[in-house]
Amino acid sequence: MRFITRLATETQQLLNTIEQKSKYYQVRNRAKSILLSYQGYNISQIMLIFNVSRNTVYNWFNNWEADGLNGLYNLRLNVLGFMKTNNELESYIFESSINSDVVIGCIDNLSEKIRKETVLMMDNASIHQNIQLILPRYL
Repeated sequence: MRFITRLATETQQLLNTIEQKSKYYQVRNRAKSILLSYQGYNISQIMLIFNVSRNTVYNWFNNWEADGLNGLYNLRLNVLGFMKTNNELESYIFESSINSDVVIGCIDNLSEKIRKETVLMMDNASIHQNIQLILPRYL
């Protein structure tokens, strides 16, 4: 049997607040599951309460044990990708926001790998509004 065994009073209060007030239902469920486990509910009971798999509950607990409160939240990844003419995808993955400096760095990195003339086409993302992207080195 696996249980969350140590929760300071302040942490319990914070988890209660998160469970009641978070705007994300997943975060509310994860916070409540930690509290329930600490109160003695087993994995099977928590699975039934939230209608999730055993692996899901184990993931919640593993994330809690590894990252504490941060483990309650989804990791958000941003991806910037370039499709080459041979249908090969050059992708860059970030945990942070992708701004014009990041895009320029990725384009610089990509341009070092390309040996022939290349046309870069971008979609309608708000990044187009940044004048730094209109640079002669990419023309």
